[in-house]
Parts: sequence; C-alpha cells; structure tokens
Amino acid sequence: MSDVPADLRYTGEHEYLKRTDDPAIVTVGITDYAQGELGDVVFVSLPTVGESVQAGAAFGTIEAVKAVSDLYAPAAGEIVGINDALDADPAAINRDPYHDGWMIRLKLATPGDVDGLMDAEAYRKHIGEG
Repeated sequence: MSDVPADLRYTGEHEYLKRTDDPAIVTVGITDYAQGELGDVVFVSLPTVGESVQAGAAFGTIEAVKAVSDLYAPAAGEIVGINDALDADPAAINRDPYHDGWMIRLKLATPGDVDGLMDAEAYRKHIGEG
C-alpha cells in the first residue's frame, strides 16, 4: 500500500503539492506510488528558478532504470526553488518522496487552483487503493 499523506493535494499524473507557511508557495514532487512504479530513480532534470509553468505542463523529467517520464506542474506559477540535492542523490525520491525527495517550490499564480486537485481519499481511489 502506498503512503498517501492526508495533508497533501494530488494530480492524476502522480505529482503532489504540499502547502508551506506562505499560502502562495507550495512544494511539488512525485508521490510514493509514482516512485514505486518508476523503480530506482537515477536522474532528474528540473527547471531553473524564475521560470514560469502552466498547470498541466511539463516542468522537467525523471529518469529511472525502467523509464523516462515527464513531470507535470499541478498549478500555474513561478519556480522559486529547486531541490539541488537531487543532482547528487536522485535516489532520495525513492527513499523519501515527501521530504528529502521534493523537486520544486512553486509560487502559485492563483492560490485557489490548489482546491481543484485531489485530496488523499480521491488519490487513493485514483491509484486503486481506496
């Protein structure tokens, strides 16, 4: 069974969005389910700080032993941080996707967009575990 924290929001493409102390800034990464499906992560390509992304658009790629997949923005906004530690240790995504394995920090164009994403219960159903 996958770890699906109740305090996060989720996309159909298996990204999560975690709120920060600033209501306009969120942390984004891939879910425990997604990292399990990918297998051992060996490389991540992330955007640069200052880039803008649109909801549903690719913001980078993740490469695992099994496959290369696009990473999709859960909401529109500006990249205000990236997890540089993933350059040296992409396997952090496998070990701890919700903490050490986060990918980007996003300043939301419209903070209310988060409300349209799945909650934990809906995401569990989406992955067949609910």
